[in-house]
Amino acid sequence: MTRRFGMVRVFATMDGLVVEANGRCHRPAALRGLDAIFTAGDPLGVVTAALHRTPVIDAPHARVLLAPIESQEIWAAGVTYLRSRTARMEEAKDAGGGDFYDRVYDAERPELFFKATPHRVVGPGGQVRIRSDSKWNVPEPELTLAISSAGRIFGFSVGNDMSSRDIEGENPLYLPQAKTYAGSAALGPCLVITDVLPEEDTRIEIEILRGGGTAFAGGTDIGQIKRPLESLAEYLFRDNEFPSGAYLMTGTGIVPPDAFTLDHGDEIRITIEPVGTLCNTVA
Repeated sequence: MTRRFGMVRVFATMDGLVVEANGRCHRPAALRGLDAIFTAGDPLGVVTAALHRTPVIDAPHARVLLAPIESQEIWAAGVTYLRSRTARMEEAKDAGGGDFYDRVYDAERPELFFKATPHRVVGPGGQVRIRSDSKWNVPEPELTLAISSAGRIFGFSVGNDMSSRDIEGENPLYLPQAKTYAGSAALGPCLVITDVLPEEDTRIEIEILRGGGTAFAGGTDIGQIKRPLESLAEYLFRDNEFPSGAYLMTGTGIVPPDAFTLDHGDEIRITIEPVGTLCNTVA
């Protein structure tokens, strides 16, 4: 009988997928790619079955890791944390006070926006980018849900929603330019597949290193997200189709002070366990 694990971690590498289950790593030939997982009726069951009689290999952590994405779009939810609402209102104060963000925070319908196609997504160790026409740029560390083509949340990863705060604050209609551009998203270091959503006390931590020191550090927990995670997924899939599934960034509760902006060469480290730490530098 094939053993079903309660949680597995899937790493994307140049040599194919590597699955870590119960502390052991495998490269299951039966898993051709991530699309097969996102389109499965039982993603965890499909991965578990693929591990049957698969030899144990060395851990993938010394390998070059890719973003755990194949054909999936990345979408994002905004103003899901109180801190995010406050920051968005502050950045839009010169455009009329930004009270529309206050209304979004209290509304039944969440803010959802398109973030990135796979070719715009950076993996672990890769270089994220800041816009050449922006002077105020920040990373947004976010729990990122993996949602199957049937609309079911089956796992999660670490996401970085790079944002140009000055462009977004100038006018809310500029949101696509502030959020979507080459190198505007990072994902990894792996995809956690599990039947259980993260607990409310799950921590999200970020540290930004500059010149050998810490330029900014902060943390929060996902219990501070106002909206149920299942509700965010339901709204995303409402009257929409994702044949290869989708990733959904769930918003940020960690916002650097207004005087802070990213600089070229900064190292961004975002940690959510049990996914691990996503490390990227600014190109």
